[in-house]
Amino acid sequence: MKAAKVVSINERAFEHLKYIRETMERAGSFTAVPGWGGILIGVSALLSALISTRLPSRELWFASWLGEAVLALAIGSWAIAQKAKAAQATLLDGPGRRFALGLCPAMIAGAVLTLVLYRQGLYGIMPGVWLLLYGVAIVTGGAVSVKVVPIMGLSFMTLGTVALFSPAAWANWFMAAGFGLLHIVFGIVIARRYGG
Repeated sequence: MKAAKVVSINERAFEHLKYIRETMERAGSFTAVPGWGGILIGVSALLSALISTRLPSRELWFASWLGEAVLALAIGSWAIAQKAKAAQATLLDGPGRRFALGLCPAMIAGAVLTLVLYRQGLYGIMPGVWLLLYGVAIVTGGAVSVKVVPIMGLSFMTLGTVALFSPAAWANWFMAAGFGLLHIVFGIVIARRYGG
């Protein structure tokens, strides 16, 4: 017969407090940010960066990244829905709604500015604008999410700011670093710490 493990009252109290804190954090936070979905988005962005470096015109480069944005939106939407379903969380109420309300304005602004930049032929600043506004969207949406999400947004904002002051020839490097590598790194962190 094995001897029962003796657990001190302090250990039990600490575990109870940790459970209560995590439960309250989940109740007030949008926890359906998908880690694995972020990794998939990052991989597809790296492939797009590789493909777009070989394209013969700026218009085709733009079309390639626009296609990547649509693909990333589809992957992200699907991954969020799957994670919310698994966690039995709603997307249209409470934290999910606040996350969307924080995320959408900057994303809409990015879409409008993309149209303006395209019409003006200002392809060189698109990566900086995209990274910066995507970062703003993640920071504001992430204000009601787990702690790592706003940090991810700040990383995108920093990279976008640097891209705006860098040569246009570096555009694909910034796109690969941001939409590729940052998504993969933060996706791994989110998947490990916050379950998928």
